Amino acid sequence: MTDITATEFTLNGETVSARGDHPHLLAALREELDVTSPKDGCSPTGQCGCCTVLINGKARVSCQTSMEKAAGAEIVTIEGMDVDEVNKMADAFAACGALQCGFCTPGIVVRTKALIDKNGTELTREQASRHLGAHLCRCTGYIKVLDAVEALAQDNVPVVVQPGGVGTRGVKYEGRELSIGTRDFIDDMRPDGLLHGSLHLTDHARADVLSIDTSAALDMDGVHAVYTAADIPAALRVGIIHKDWPVMIPIGGRTSYLGDVLAVVVADTRQISRAAAELVNVEYEVHEPMVDPVRVVNSTDPAVWELDGNTLSTSTYSRGDVDAALASAAHTVSETFQTQRIEHAFLEPESTLAVPSGEGDQQRLYVYSGGQGIWDDRNDIAAMLGIDTDRVTTELVSNGGAFGGKEDMSNQAHTALAAWHIGAPVKITLSREESLLMHPKRHPIRMHYDAGCDADGKLTAIKVRMIGDSGPYASVGMKVLERAAGHATGPYLVGNVDVEAVAVRTNNSVCGAFRGFGANQAQFAMEGVLERLAEHVGISGWEMRSRNVVVPGEVWGPGQRMDDGCNGARMCLDAVKPAYDEAVAAGKAVGMGLGLKNSGLGNGFKEIAKAVVRFRPSVDGEPGKVEVRHCWTEMGQGVHTVCQQVAVEELGIPAEQIEVIVDSTRELGAGQTTGSRGTLMGAGSVKAACEAARADGCQVGVDYEGEYRVDWTSSLGQIEEAKAAGTPIENPIIHSTFGYAAQVVIMDPETGDIEKVIAAHDVGRAVNPTLCEGQIEGAVHMGLGYALSEGFPCDETGFPTNVTLKSLDIIRPKDMPPVDVILVESPQPDAPYGIKGVGEIGLVPTAGAVAGAIRKQTGEWQNELPLRNAANRERASAWT
Repeated sequence: MTDITATEFTLNGETVSARGDHPHLLAALREELDVTSPKDGCSPTGQCGCCTVLINGKARVSCQTSMEKAAGAEIVTIEGMDVDEVNKMADAFAACGALQCGFCTPGIVVRTKALIDKNGTELTREQASRHLGAHLCRCTGYIKVLDAVEALAQDNVPVVVQPGGVGTRGVKYEGRELSIGTRDFIDDMRPDGLLHGSLHLTDHARADVLSIDTSAALDMDGVHAVYTAADIPAALRVGIIHKDWPVMIPIGGRTSYLGDVLAVVVADTRQISRAAAELVNVEYEVHEPMVDPVRVVNSTDPAVWELDGNTLSTSTYSRGDVDAALASAAHTVSETFQTQRIEHAFLEPESTLAVPSGEGDQQRLYVYSGGQGIWDDRNDIAAMLGIDTDRVTTELVSNGGAFGGKEDMSNQAHTALAAWHIGAPVKITLSREESLLMHPKRHPIRMHYDAGCDADGKLTAIKVRMIGDSGPYASVGMKVLERAAGHATGPYLVGNVDVEAVAVRTNNSVCGAFRGFGANQAQFAMEGVLERLAEHVGISGWEMRSRNVVVPGEVWGPGQRMDDGCNGARMCLDAVKPAYDEAVAAGKAVGMGLGLKNSGLGNGFKEIAKAVVRFRPSVDGEPGKVEVRHCWTEMGQGVHTVCQQVAVEELGIPAEQIEVIVDSTRELGAGQTTGSRGTLMGAGSVKAACEAARADGCQVGVDYEGEYRVDWTSSLGQIEEAKAAGTPIENPIIHSTFGYAAQVVIMDPETGDIEKVIAAHDVGRAVNPTLCEGQIEGAVHMGLGYALSEGFPCDETGFPTNVTLKSLDIIRPKDMPPVDVILVESPQPDAPYGIKGVGEIGLVPTAGAVAGAIRKQTGEWQNELPLRNAANRERASAWT
């Protein structure tokens, strides 16, 4: 029997007691004692460091500390530290730009205090990087984190400066609060009467559900209700593009991957709801999962319940006569490249809080969501409940990282359903294991390239065939493969092009949006092709790129004629040349990559972003706050800060006067925060709202609305349809805006260690240079992991072989090389302030550059990612 005797310990200077049946100290701190600066990113595995506290003066992860070990200990969290010391740490992390989403930061702050208490001014950057190995940060790449630690150790903390207008440096919106854990994430919120929900997931990737027995769960003390698909009043399925993703699989239905949900248990505590969820008994008829994309695509047996055919999408385009151009080329290469499935590994597991109010026809629901499109969340929740959208309000709570992985709803629908039925606030927070199973991943794609160039190295032809594993549900898989197809030629001019990209439905993990959105996969292959051709021609990789880089007025990829914004590609290439030449001369193994990435959805989408500026009354003679409402999710990338700085620029008011709000009380929604478009379209819409306010004298209490739209692009399908109809679209615009980046990877020729990365990035206009640098450093860190070590393979049953954060093999601080960031500003014509996106382009060239460096170091060509950790590669039998 579990011992529930109270455990006593000292917490922040006071003797406290907590129930002894908590699974670990972190649960006692958060769920009973309401101490929320330690965050739960992976309990009970202790692999992320977010829950770090001081125990008897030493930094320890509290999710690995049993209640027995906590007994009698002196435990200190940020809440109990000296106020001046906490303020200094908050200042250092905010001023150095050492946080983005901020979920991991309080744990790092605690570790920093322990290191400085022990080492004082003797603490070195190298020491700090080794000790911070206990912490994962998916946003920053650790570089600015170590800057902050150094500043604190040397008692040389930079002055905190609020941002000014566009182009100025300054601290991130809510940066200080996020650093020390005083700005709540959803799982930190605790309204009165709160109940906790947990999910019961399927045991099989492809199985008929014969029965669901909830009686044992309902009999457990503290359980209030168990809901299944039979309790869904209206729409069973949700989805961003296609409504094909079941909220829950009903009796008589069939599971399609291991993230499918069968039941929701609601109880007094999280511990009870999770234990009860395990008691739900499901009877299955198990079928062989369809997990090999190269075979599933041709099978007449559907992989997914009630969906015909296993081809999600096919994207094609062609220009010129590729076969003739290849036949006449002076040099050709023919290569197959394979990329891997990748887990986002955002540090905050998905969490939703739903609060009902009213009764009967007056019942309403207020949903706190960390999703990347809260208007889409609202619409799907309302459709599921069969009610009008005006009875559901969604509010964004800035999340703890996303990178595309929080576009699709995870537990929003389940939480809303439970709260709606039970009439009380319900919160569902996924465990790390549930998160890994449920949300979409980066697509693994197999790509075959045939390419040719003339004797001078000018590209003449590219022929590409891609097949990507999209998992069972659409998510945005068809758009990822369309994006991969559109970016298949990289930032280069090719006269003859023939591309086809197929997305396949399987019973593996769902794949969808992930930073780079198909451009990463395609340009890893294209950069490998370019390097091989360069060797054939006898010129350097830099020179090969220089001879083929896009220029204004010329035709790119699917036929788009490039505007002056593409000057950034040449500027990035030129910016890295001195470092490239110097490293080559020094005998280093040097690789480089050049990439482009669209900003915005493009491909024929009508994109409309809105914003509202509203002036509040003055208070006690002080100027009233100015609300800036926009439609984008803040997930660490800094879109709140961008909108704040635009308002400062346009209204001439201090940053401190601005409050940024994202909720569905106004109809501002532009879909998902994706495609590197938040900065571009957010800035444009807030700028327009400010202009409307100025034109009316900035009246108090008035909603001044602004709009920014991109509605002039064409999709690959539209282009091919027009061509087939004999009315071709001449030089179609696929995307309104592109960002560009050149990266040089410098490797020790003996050890193969990466010594440095030089990253030149064209951002059009850096709204906040500190935040831009941080985005690039973090993207390079993620790109290096993608290139070298990370992966999320599935076995023959569709089950992921990695079930913890550690097994993902994310690069830790001590292994992260220095990154020299060069901000390039080549303004985008007609974009607000010349802005381009920066969020995704940062890791597009990285894998190709690393592969090039390894070629120089070992003499071997590399065609499959990850380049060094074979255990995280795709299962070979699935692709051959």
